[in-house]
Amino acid sequence: MSCAGLGAHRPGWMRAFYDEAELHSLALSACLSLGDYSTAEFHAHRCLAALRPHMVRSRVITTTRLAHAQLALRAFGPAAAGAQELIRSLTTATDAHIRPAAVAALWTVGGDLTEAMPHLLGLLDDDITFAISDAADLLAEIGPPASVSLPRLRDLLTHDYEWVRVHCAAALWEIGGEAEVPAVLETLLQAMAQNPATANQVVACLNRMGPLAAPALPLLREQLALPRRGGRLASIDHDEELQGACRTLIARLDPPPPGAPAARTA
Repeated sequence: MSCAGLGAHRPGWMRAFYDEAELHSLALSACLSLGDYSTAEFHAHRCLAALRPHMVRSRVITTTRLAHAQLALRAFGPAAAGAQELIRSLTTATDAHIRPAAVAALWTVGGDLTEAMPHLLGLLDDDITFAISDAADLLAEIGPPASVSLPRLRDLLTHDYEWVRVHCAAALWEIGGEAEVPAVLETLLQAMAQNPATANQVVACLNRMGPLAAPALPLLREQLALPRRGGRLASIDHDEELQGACRTLIARLDPPPPGAPAARTA
């Protein structure tokens, strides 16, 4: 942009749109694609400052891209503290994708559970299933300090959608531990039987549960006996991954007697 001749003559059709704001918009898109979120944020602010009042659609698009850049700063944790005010404003966004991401960023950047928890509980009450699952995943990441969410997570084990039940059961285990095992196991095994696509997620949680997942052994063996499992996206790679995870977990839960050949794990 510094090489552009700002005083050079340009046709009217070009000046109508391809101005400094458009250059910053293009740079914003490029930086987002490259994962350079701090530079993307800079160009977003410059674009918004240069946009003419009638360019409402461009302003909405740029604001959304700015949100993308700011939310991506979640990966930087407390180092992105300067973005907190914008992140807070996005926790009430109407966009179903932005709001859960903003709540996750709020927790990661600020680390204030008192501030984040009301938003997380609100997401658990959402009608959008992936928002519920995203909230459950973040609560699982927080672990026992998120115990206030346990009653709502227990209620969600009866949700109509098996994927929501799987995510909430996993969160119950991570937060409540051994006391939640019976309900968690029942939910995970029922979901896996109902929808084989949940198998990778279910087995991953069972693996984290360790010996307490022993009641899952019959279903794990049934899975291995099938010519092909459902698994995530029903792809060959995921099926191989699922077989390996099942064999590893079976070996943990029911180790072979001394001297017996080791089971294949991959």
